[in-house]
Amino acid sequence: MSFPAARTGQVLFLNGTSSSGKSSIAGQLLLILDRPFFHLPVDAINAMRARQRTLELDPGELAAVLARTRAGFHRAVAGMAQAGNDLVVDYVLSEQWRLLDCLTVLSGLDVVFIGVRCSGQELARREKERGDRQPGQAAAQLRQVHSYGAYDIECDTTATSPRDCALTIKQSLDQLPTPRAFDRLRSECLLR
Repeated sequence: MSFPAARTGQVLFLNGTSSSGKSSIAGQLLLILDRPFFHLPVDAINAMRARQRTLELDPGELAAVLARTRAGFHRAVAGMAQAGNDLVVDYVLSEQWRLLDCLTVLSGLDVVFIGVRCSGQELARREKERGDRQPGQAAAQLRQVHSYGAYDIECDTTATSPRDCALTIKQSLDQLPTPRAFDRLRSECLLR
């Protein structure tokens, strides 16, 4: 028996710092979108790694493991979408190579690039409240995460609820720009 040819899935790619509200928005999107979507957060992939062994690595080895993990995540996203699954991806593009790899690996897929913004002051408050994040991590990511150019859709969770952000995203899906942000970014990278 062979797998039936399917349409490729749509990828709603939420990019924002740690603690910006991406996972909360993703949860709300799963409740309100008209088709079944999977929430594919990078944290789920990170949670699969043997934590004790990771703690024993020296900084160079750890950096290599984390780079392979992230590259594998990009390919898992592509594989799920190529099999016809619609996805809400929850990610932090805090290093340029991650974006460049995603542009390559997700080429040919319907990617909606969504910027999830939040003020630095609110990010610091959330990190402190959560207690499971390194203080200042989100602030350190802030500049790089949103440095790549325009998004297809943006939301700001500083004062807007995850539900309202999800509703804005859903309503905006019918009015997406063409070409899409990932396609524009891909073209700009090829011109360099």
